[in-house]
Amino acid sequence: MAIAFSKYHGLGNDFVLIDNRHSPQPILTPELAVQWCDRHFGIGADGVIFLLKADHNAENNEYRMRIFNSDGSEPEMCGNGIRCLAKFMQDLGIATVAGKYQIHTGAGLIVPQMDNDGQVTVDMGRPFLPAAEIPTTLGQPDQPVVNMPLSVDGRTWNVTTVSMGNPHCITFVDDVAHIALAEVGVLFEHHQAFPKRTNTEFVEVVSRDYLKMRVWERGAGITLACGTGACATVVAGVLNNLCDRRCTVNLPGGDLLIEWVADSDRLLMTGPAQLVFAGTYSAG
Repeated sequence: MAIAFSKYHGLGNDFVLIDNRHSPQPILTPELAVQWCDRHFGIGADGVIFLLKADHNAENNEYRMRIFNSDGSEPEMCGNGIRCLAKFMQDLGIATVAGKYQIHTGAGLIVPQMDNDGQVTVDMGRPFLPAAEIPTTLGQPDQPVVNMPLSVDGRTWNVTTVSMGNPHCITFVDDVAHIALAEVGVLFEHHQAFPKRTNTEFVEVVSRDYLKMRVWERGAGITLACGTGACATVVAGVLNNLCDRRCTVNLPGGDLLIEWVADSDRLLMTGPAQLVFAGTYSAG
């Protein structure tokens, strides 16, 4: 069976998008999603995103997002992915309400806004800080983990943990370019201190409003950008008094503008989403 798809990217973090509104469940299995994401034998992507109708008790203009990573796992949310989903919905002709979409995710209701300049601004919600909500076994369950030592393969790193509905472990370093990300990222992801695994961000503070970040994503490995990771990084930077609440986060794929709004405690993420190509692909 041939299935229609569109491929989008947000700062190089790329996804296969499927209009799945006709079915209550994703029409691909996680195993098939792995095949589709293969960059040699499939379409090639960091994940497959499904646009579904919201649950029956939701409003008519609400939708649901599910995503399978390139390893077949299912994360709660994806910041670059939801921007791509919002652009996909716009390209499908799905009407917004006051320029916004209401999208339910594993991390709760997320609201992307389609900006006039082609960017997408997403209300990413509030960060979760208590250790038990990350989850991590570091520190006390009801307290934040801020600048706490973590031993990884014989080396001690000072880490701060933040959840944006999915877990993040942030480490501030002097020179992010020299981190051996392919070697150490997987060790962080599967560290016993993170029972649900973790996304891992290494961050260099250039100035209080400009951060450089590299990311190892849980279930996808090294990617060119991570929206939830950029949000978590700014939260961690503020908690460590290293950055302002409004920052540009530079990733290998480009820049995201992140603001942790003091009055509401919510994170706003602004960045691009771009169609690459569309086609049909065999499900088997």
